Amino acid sequence: MRITDVLVKQGLLTREQLGEALRLQKAEGVRIDRAIVRLGYLTERRMLEVLGAHLNLKVVDLAEVVIGREVLRLLPPKLVFRKRLLPIARENGALEVATSDAFDMSALDEVRLLTGLTVHPVLAPAEDIDKLIKAHYGVGGDTIDEMVAGDTTGSVAEVTSSEDLLEMAQEASVIKLVNELIIEAVNERASDIHVEPYEGALSIRYRIDGVLHEASLPPQIHRFQAAIISRLKILANLNIAERRVPQDGRIEFSVGGRQIDVRVSVIPMLFGEGIVMRLLDKANVLFTLTELGMDQATFDRFRALIERPHGILLVTGPTGSGKTTTLYAALNAIVSREIKVLTVEDPVEYHLRGVNQIPVEPHVGMTFERGLRAILRHDPDVIMIGEIRDLETARAAIQASLTGHLVLSTLHTNDAASAPLRLMDMGVEPYLVSSTLIGAMAQRLVRKICPKCKTGFAPDPRTVPADFGLEPADRLQRGDGCEACRATGYRGRTGLYELMVSDEELADHILRRRPPAELIQVARRSGLRLLREDGWAKVRQGVTTVSEVVTCTAV
Repeated sequence: MRITDVLVKQGLLTREQLGEALRLQKAEGVRIDRAIVRLGYLTERRMLEVLGAHLNLKVVDLAEVVIGREVLRLLPPKLVFRKRLLPIARENGALEVATSDAFDMSALDEVRLLTGLTVHPVLAPAEDIDKLIKAHYGVGGDTIDEMVAGDTTGSVAEVTSSEDLLEMAQEASVIKLVNELIIEAVNERASDIHVEPYEGALSIRYRIDGVLHEASLPPQIHRFQAAIISRLKILANLNIAERRVPQDGRIEFSVGGRQIDVRVSVIPMLFGEGIVMRLLDKANVLFTLTELGMDQATFDRFRALIERPHGILLVTGPTGSGKTTTLYAALNAIVSREIKVLTVEDPVEYHLRGVNQIPVEPHVGMTFERGLRAILRHDPDVIMIGEIRDLETARAAIQASLTGHLVLSTLHTNDAASAPLRLMDMGVEPYLVSSTLIGAMAQRLVRKICPKCKTGFAPDPRTVPADFGLEPADRLQRGDGCEACRATGYRGRTGLYELMVSDEELADHILRRRPPAELIQVARRSGLRLLREDGWAKVRQGVTTVSEVVTCTAV
């Protein structure tokens, strides 16, 4: 009986769905089982279970499999990566091999000839196999294996001449390895890639949800340090011969049809050049205001502020707290054919449809302050300044708001109440701050509990701060750790928000340069909720954990 007949007989597939799968098979030449999975009629695991029962093959859960080093050494990385096969156990002259393709007999024959062992295939989803291959053999393990085999001199890491570096960086294996490192980072949702040289070692780490994780790489990768760094510098249009001063560049990368903008920073270090790459995924970063994680009250008040005709609205927080993302979401919410929006940014991180964006170029004299004064002659309604860094930019922003423009910008302060005082510390007169500042919002990013391994538990009162207000019957949520979250218990991030809206009483206190503690007391009367309080609300909702809130809002 054919597998399609089995699926229809078991009620897992209708005749109409089978017809659609057959049409896809004919149009694109894909196998019928893969066409069914691709159309979403069955998950890959369910299809494998049916195939396993039909072909008398076992389906395994690789998350529960422990593979010994001696088993992994039975197959070369090149074969493992090429055929997507994973050796998982050896017993009594037989090798158990996980595959997602029950019909690839040639691959199993190749393993049989190579090892001289009887091969017992078992089935597992391709994604699970890929994860374990990368975990055990390393990202680009097959490529590095080829490079090691081809490096007969063993002196790749010692190459220093520009001509040799250029030639090495343009080799197909080096190009493939660097591509694999970036693709893996994108697939893991990394925001940054850190390439760090040490004595006799090269460390590559991915920042995922704000935390650095070591990339799984073969130890031999340090031998190709010079080639990897040179390749990255070539991609970023940097000078590979210059290894004494910092350099900055940019790479445009396409992964699965998505455009990834990579900002590259190179700094000379003791054992070579260190590189940090910021990955900007243009498709996945432009959030709407409702996706940022604001509670309804904060959302309503923030939305009212960005619809004001004039004034200054500041978003504050440390580097990496999502300030720019919030401003982009705000612009997305208000941009229309009726208003003109201009931005001055260093650099322009994401392209917004309907918004005129101007990059800052200090080396040609195009500063924030000069750009801001110039765009006022372009009759804007809303202006976004990437960051208020100095008195000149602050005064230009104040002037813009006084002449009837809404100005959005960011500032580095720990809380919302410190924003007006920071402007005054820069040299802006108190009466100008009190008359133009309509609001300030502090924010932080916290990791969200992984939805796939989320579970409830009764917390130990000793681990919960007193201001949380823990009740004896309270149950909280946490992630136990799974493949989806790299065993961290967290996946994705959301914001904590502290929005201070200026009113007559608050403006008077700002004019008199009252300290932040007094401004907070006044703002509380008009609805201010502190970052930590917003965090506790998200803990009770099962969005994040106590430790995340404590880490991000330490007092």
